[in-house]
Amino acid sequence: MSESVNGDMSETVDEKMGNTHSLTNSSTHLPNTTPIIQVKHLSKRYQIGMDRTYKTFCESVTDTIKSPLKRLKSFSRQEETFWALKDINFEVYPGEVVGIIGRNGAGKTTLLKILSRITHPTEGEITLRGRVASLLEVGTGFHPELTGRENIYFNGAILGMTKQEIEDKFDEIVAFSGVKDFLDTPLKRYSSGMQVRLAFAVAAHLEPEILVVDEVLAVGDAEFQKKCLGKMEDVAKEGRTVLFVSHNMAAIENLCQRAIVLQQGMVQYIGSQSESIAKYLVSFSDGVSSLKERTDRQGSGEIRVVAIEIRDGEGNILDTVTSGQNIEIHLYFEIQPGISLSRVLVGFTVNTQLGIPIFLQHNRLAQNDFGFIDKNGVFICKIKRLPLPRSTYKIGYSIMPNHGRDGTYYDTMGYAADLVVVDGDFYGSGEVPPITHGVCLVDAQWRMKSGMAVSPLVSK
Repeated sequence: MSESVNGDMSETVDEKMGNTHSLTNSSTHLPNTTPIIQVKHLSKRYQIGMDRTYKTFCESVTDTIKSPLKRLKSFSRQEETFWALKDINFEVYPGEVVGIIGRNGAGKTTLLKILSRITHPTEGEITLRGRVASLLEVGTGFHPELTGRENIYFNGAILGMTKQEIEDKFDEIVAFSGVKDFLDTPLKRYSSGMQVRLAFAVAAHLEPEILVVDEVLAVGDAEFQKKCLGKMEDVAKEGRTVLFVSHNMAAIENLCQRAIVLQQGMVQYIGSQSESIAKYLVSFSDGVSSLKERTDRQGSGEIRVVAIEIRDGEGNILDTVTSGQNIEIHLYFEIQPGISLSRVLVGFTVNTQLGIPIFLQHNRLAQNDFGFIDKNGVFICKIKRLPLPRSTYKIGYSIMPNHGRDGTYYDTMGYAADLVVVDGDFYGSGEVPPITHGVCLVDAQWRMKSGMAVSPLVSK
């Protein structure tokens, strides 16, 4: 049996499948495999700018009698609408783990809410061939006044499980969540991290055919996130399907086979996880930080930087980069007519948002000399395996004469552009420490020798 959710806000049982316009690469699946999720021409529209003041029936009647013309004008007023999703089409097959990525406001959570039947589509149709368990927000499907134990049964019943099914999985749920000591404490006294641990444990262990997980895992600590990712991998190996929304590109790359990139409510790309991540990171705008009109620069002005770009190894302009990615910093410059310069030092700094320096790089460190400069152009610095954890950083730059030996500047700006870094698989392990554990990532190898005597320095 399959369940179909239609744009006319009705839910029916659909016994037959028609032809589906799909953006997926069906060649990676068996020809006779039936999709467990089919989305056809899905759109969701919201009305904005409406008067949301709720009144009693008597107040409404009184207002209509007192101001009939005003009431008529309000009915005839054109309401503004916003399309959170527009003409979405894709298919997901049993056992797949599919990532959904995109900027904030791209429509990711709206899509999951429709798939979870929390809200209805305005247009289009979704066909689901299996029971869906969702983890979209902390506390979804839980009651704050009930204890952790009671909420396991309560949420399990919401997901359509029988009491016996819940009891069979109860011990596993409790062990995974790590809240055994607080099982009989009301949920309202749980921290947000404890709530999400319990919510994920219930959703993942009650054996849904389709597991839908939003960025809510970001609430948990690093250890629990790793457990959750492992559990989702186990769920997929059991033949069940996972839809996973995350800004953690390392998790998307390691956990998912495919990914869907959403941009402004529309599908920008569907393909392998690595290709989708590359499409997501490529700038949706021009990606150039123009500095031409900036007046907060210092220096004598013979040469000055007029724009900054960040590009990947293939030359694509980026507005977001991943930890461990090879990137290029492009500093576009203009030189005054009739001026010729040599022995120029060009460098840039990367600082945290609080202004804490992380690193400095300039051409003297790399032993690169640009020779004579008498035309406009671009300075390019290639950074291998960017060693930064997820955060937004500040880029500053400087151009100095005489290889920087004089301490004077042609042009300098302390904060010229942002460098936005998202989690990437820097270590190849799917785990990247957060910036709270350090402002840079170090590539290292560990080894052990057994049977070694204690160092003489330690024994003293």
